[in-house]
Amino acid sequence: MSGATRLAELFGRRRFTIKPGLERIHALLERHGNPEQRFTAVHVVGTNGKGSTAAMLATMLTQAGYTTGLFTSPHLISYAERFQVNNALIPADKLERLTSLLLDSAAPEETFFELTTALACLWFAASQVQIAVLEAGMGGRSDATSAVPAPLTVVTPIGLDHCQWLGNSTAAIAAEKIAIAAPGSCVVSARQESDVQQVISDYCLNHQCRLVLQDQDFTLAANTNGSLHYSSIGSSLPQVRLNLNGQYQIDNAAIALAAAEQLAAIGFPVPPAALLNGLATTRWPGRMELIPLDGGINLLLDGAHNPAGAEALCQSLAAMTAGATSRKLLLLGVMEDKELSGILKPLTKQFDQVMTVTLNQDRSLPAAQLAAACRAAGFPCVEAAGTTAEGLQRARAIMQPGDLLVAAGSLFLVAELKALLAEVPCEAVRG
Repeated sequence: MSGATRLAELFGRRRFTIKPGLERIHALLERHGNPEQRFTAVHVVGTNGKGSTAAMLATMLTQAGYTTGLFTSPHLISYAERFQVNNALIPADKLERLTSLLLDSAAPEETFFELTTALACLWFAASQVQIAVLEAGMGGRSDATSAVPAPLTVVTPIGLDHCQWLGNSTAAIAAEKIAIAAPGSCVVSARQESDVQQVISDYCLNHQCRLVLQDQDFTLAANTNGSLHYSSIGSSLPQVRLNLNGQYQIDNAAIALAAAEQLAAIGFPVPPAALLNGLATTRWPGRMELIPLDGGINLLLDGAHNPAGAEALCQSLAAMTAGATSRKLLLLGVMEDKELSGILKPLTKQFDQVMTVTLNQDRSLPAAQLAAACRAAGFPCVEAAGTTAEGLQRARAIMQPGDLLVAAGSLFLVAELKALLAEVPCEAVRG
């Protein structure tokens, strides 16, 4: 059976949707020799910034000389993107072999994400990874990644997302996400809303977790020369420079640095040069990623798919285009389960013209329906384009040299655009 056929079989398990509980993933890992016990892990949970933060931390660890695994989701174009060792994707033949190994013995009820998490553990163990950075799926307490023991949990900003599964308030969502932290472990948390911070603080107190807080225990502030200065109770690191665009990446870098600092206590010290080189070389596609197109047009890709993400995009965009006179056009695609009004509200401050598309995903919000919502939100000029390819073609036809096309609303839109531009198939799936 071909690798493509086995991958389609694995993707087909998304029909099982989300099944809370850890019994299946524990049984799955045990059946394959408990590979998760053969490396040290760091959990990264939150709502926004998880992938960027995880990528920064993994790159710093790689620069420090450790064999480092990175597990993230979702992928953009290729499923292999989820499994990296020292910034290299899993080779195609190894991915095919491990996929077949897992599917040949999979129980009928085991889900796509559970099998994907197990695949990451098997690959990291086979690669003799010393430490792996694991981005949680949507949750924490019942997320498949929580079956992997970890002495450190990193919490990025928590907001409203996946409310049908995690709860209808940020406090309820925070309670689900922070519960991934093992009793007695260390928790590094980003700046949070007051109700979220209270939930995290209470959990850490009740479970004897050592809590390291942004602004209280560490900061990353701008220098006059455009670089950044990291300060914590135990160290100071001047002249920090980031390779990733976006104002919000400063906070992501801050918690990645704080996490790296805490790893010294468990046997993984990261020297200052590795911290600096890691942040200066981190790549994380699809987040404030600027791509020049033919005709002098620039395309900015960002996966902003919830209210906090849209607000962060707009803040970064305002700083990026301050004083510019060129036009900005928004190419927008959104999944139907997202909090649409909260996503659109900040975007109305940055864009007059919007082109909506229907993503090539189940439960994508149709372009016409999304266009109607945009008009209701106050965008003065809105057009429904149909598919992502049609939207890109029509946007480019009406833009002039120097204009900026911003694609946002979903990582699936980012994935489809990157695949179109590279003229390769897009394997993007949820989960």
